[in-house]
Amino acid sequence: MRRRFIITTASSGLALPALAACGAAASSNAAPAGGTPTGAKKSATIELDKGGSIVLDLFPDIAPNWVNNFIQKANASFYAGLVFHRVEDWVIQGGDPRGNGTGGGQIPSELNQRPFTMGSVGVARGPDIRVNNDSQFFIVLKPGPSELGGKWSQLDGQYTNFGQVTDGMPVALAVKIGDKIKRVTIKG
Repeated sequence: MRRRFIITTASSGLALPALAACGAAASSNAAPAGGTPTGAKKSATIELDKGGSIVLDLFPDIAPNWVNNFIQKANASFYAGLVFHRVEDWVIQGGDPRGNGTGGGQIPSELNQRPFTMGSVGVARGPDIRVNNDSQFFIVLKPGPSELGGKWSQLDGQYTNFGQVTDGMPVALAVKIGDKIKRVTIKG
């Protein structure tokens, strides 16, 4: 069952479609504790089938379990052939094994206060803020509304922020619904 809900902030009155994903699987494919040392510099490169790459710095210091999970999935070629199923003017989302926003398992959220800005990489979730999807991620494509200081404050502290695009933002901006991920490789 596909679930979407609206996030509303009282201060701005802005409502955004949530980055929701509710997988049917109840089990977690989370990395065991101690996978990636806290503070270790890691990056990921998302290569697209149609050409082009998006490079991310990963934040194991603020989202260690999700970063470990993402690295394990990348190293196991989990993301190869999966599509970006959600493309809007402000965000792209991919990593769903079903390709429609309903797939993936569950992993505990690692909410943090790193602000979501253009190029921030976060984790999709359903209505329970304590539970993230274990495979779907999103990339913010543009600065937030000016009344929020260019940040996506509605997402701050509500979604796990685990990375930042450092190269390839034009590639991210050109993603279309159905574009396939060729591979995700990890450095560091």
